[in-house]
Amino acid sequence: MGCDMQVSIGSLLDGAKQATGAVAIIDVFRAFTTAAVAFANGTSGIIMVSSVDEALSLRDSGLVQVCMGEVRGRAPSGFAFGNSPFEISGIDFRGMAIAQRTGAGTQGVVAAQRADYLYAASLVTAKASARSLRSHGTELVSLVAMGNNATTRTDEDEVCALHLRNILQGRPGNTEAVRQVILAGGEIARFHDPLDPHHPRDL
Repeated sequence: MGCDMQVSIGSLLDGAKQATGAVAIIDVFRAFTTAAVAFANGTSGIIMVSSVDEALSLRDSGLVQVCMGEVRGRAPSGFAFGNSPFEISGIDFRGMAIAQRTGAGTQGVVAAQRADYLYAASLVTAKASARSLRSHGTELVSLVAMGNNATTRTDEDEVCALHLRNILQGRPGNTEAVRQVILAGGEIARFHDPLDPHHPRDL
């Protein structure tokens, strides 16, 4: 199938709005890595929303039990958790549904109204995402790198999109090369700043 599949790569909010076919919205730092950890820790589901009020309303109505995410990097008032895979790594989410709001990843999911199938992807789910994207048999797969706050392209999301494209097109990719490119990028510094508690040990 990889020979017949057309894989397009877009970026930021406009890319999400234009994406068609089977769509993967990519947010490596940190929304969809955090979501993957939440699923690994037993959550029954995640509803991705664009606003804080939507998340809180879902919790107040009983549709979810937990609000998770960020506005400008910080957990909003009323949210149980921020946007950190490390923060939730020891949390048992069994029996709980989550509302997630972030400045990039969940905005892309909400904006991707033209998608036939929609995925939230990151490096930790790249191989699984590629398998699922291929399983639909669609001629078009759209990969969208959401970047920083859905307004500025970032190395980690762009490289993840390229890595996903390689896997989809039957090439093995090089996870170590991907890692080195990301570690060399400017975004990495904020995860090692002792004066910024909102970016804990996620890397």
